[in-house]
Amino acid sequence: MHEPRIIVALDYSSAENAMQLVDQLDPQLCRLKVGKELFTAAGPQLVERLMTKGFDVFLDLKFHDIPNTVAKACQAAASLGVWMVNVHALGGRKMLNAAREAIAPGTTKLIAVTLLTSMDQDDLTDIGLQGLPDEIVERLARLAHDCALDGVVCSALETTLLRRLLGGDFCLVTPGIRPANGQFDDQTRIAIPRQAILNGTNYLVIGRPITQASNPLLMCQQLNAEITGLIA
Repeated sequence: MHEPRIIVALDYSSAENAMQLVDQLDPQLCRLKVGKELFTAAGPQLVERLMTKGFDVFLDLKFHDIPNTVAKACQAAASLGVWMVNVHALGGRKMLNAAREAIAPGTTKLIAVTLLTSMDQDDLTDIGLQGLPDEIVERLARLAHDCALDGVVCSALETTLLRRLLGGDFCLVTPGIRPANGQFDDQTRIAIPRQAILNGTNYLVIGRPITQASNPLLMCQQLNAEITGLIA
């Protein structure tokens, strides 16, 4: 059986609500993402509970600070035993190098956020970033690769190019995934699971289509069925 390629986003405000969903899921079918809201509310204790249930945890806190602070935060995350942690590529080379040095390769995966999938051209203009979204994502992904990070978070619309440029071993994690008949919600650069995998994505971050489904486990099974046969 292949490793789980679906990462369920636990976008909840309490441990109780998160666990009500998690109790319906199977760690053989998915991993779990704990973001800022849930981690702030429930802390490392929840992460440990999730791992005790057999789930790999992606700690999605997007560290972005001076290099030493980010290095210490990465060390703390790795000490929890999480499967994956992330930083912001916009923190720059010194910060990315410090994060890499803080986590031993082959333990907790270290990836970088390029651009948030909610951002469009108008947002980039507002903050003074030059170029189109895909050009900025490429630049930041190359920087993360140069700093020996394990991969990046990116839109599925950019994965084909990044896979070609950065090789088969570079990990591409894609949020903004919606079933073919799903709603866009607040994402602008999105894709369906099959398209994302064909484009070269390694892991699909999926939130509301699973967490708000009447049967979350069934939805997870259906999404896995959609991508089965596309993974080498």
